Amino acid sequence: MRIHQCLFNAATFRRVFDFGEREVAHWFPGHMAKGANPLFQENLDVRPNLLILNKMDLADTSKKQSILKRLEREGVRNVLFTDCLKQRDENVKEVVPFVTKLIESGPRYHREDDRSYCLMVIGVPNVGKSSLINAVRRTYLKKGKASKVGGEPGITKAILTKIQVCDRPIIYLLDTPGVLPPRIENIETGMKLGLCGTILDHLVGEDIIADYLLFSLNRLDRFGYVEKYNLEGPCDDIQHVLKCIAVKLGKTKRMKAITGVGNITVQVPDYTAAAYDFIRAFRKGELGKVLLD
Repeated sequence: MRIHQCLFNAATFRRVFDFGEREVAHWFPGHMAKGANPLFQENLDVRPNLLILNKMDLADTSKKQSILKRLEREGVRNVLFTDCLKQRDENVKEVVPFVTKLIESGPRYHREDDRSYCLMVIGVPNVGKSSLINAVRRTYLKKGKASKVGGEPGITKAILTKIQVCDRPIIYLLDTPGVLPPRIENIETGMKLGLCGTILDHLVGEDIIADYLLFSLNRLDRFGYVEKYNLEGPCDDIQHVLKCIAVKLGKTKRMKAITGVGNITVQVPDYTAAAYDFIRAFRKGELGKVLLD
């Protein structure tokens, strides 16, 4: 398809996403309810804390300075960007010196003899908390995985035992379940959280997540999906896109059809499997780096 035709088609795409009567499921099991406290931020502010923005390999690093400035305006100054899946991430090496300095310079630090520290790792689901613990441990102790990781939220369901990650000084980290507010009031915020994998896909619906992803990519003029799935051009019809993905990847399922001469079994495109592949490709950065404002 010619470039001008693609641009013309894109100009006619949706500018507003119709959520209809849908509601984002409130994935808030018991292990998360225990960690959600309305005074959580207030309690956190009285202790030294470091904000780690992980998965930087999936982020648009050109926005790094603007992100730091925005955080500074909000009073957040201790920030590190990491990619914990890299075997050697220079920023992971900064974690121990950073937290050591914060602790020892804090007004509540009065320990002359005890040189061991215990820190809690907290955050929303599926941002790589367990991966961070493993990465710091691998960097400083040359040890393997100590905390279970996975590609979906909810892998860690309870606070584990203390995991040593460094011996000079002795530092222990506590892995914790991901926490979200008890209720997500804004449905679009909920959709962005679902798109980033902080809520289990099936609780929101793979179809609506895929549709919102297509809407977001088109709105931001990010058409990497066209090349990945060999489409003719940008498209605003999620059913058409998922059908093309299913055909390309051979994702089909059997369905019984009732005809005038009896029942037959036919192969039809598996839209759910196609939607899952589309969403997973976005989360792995295969559709380009996208900033969801």
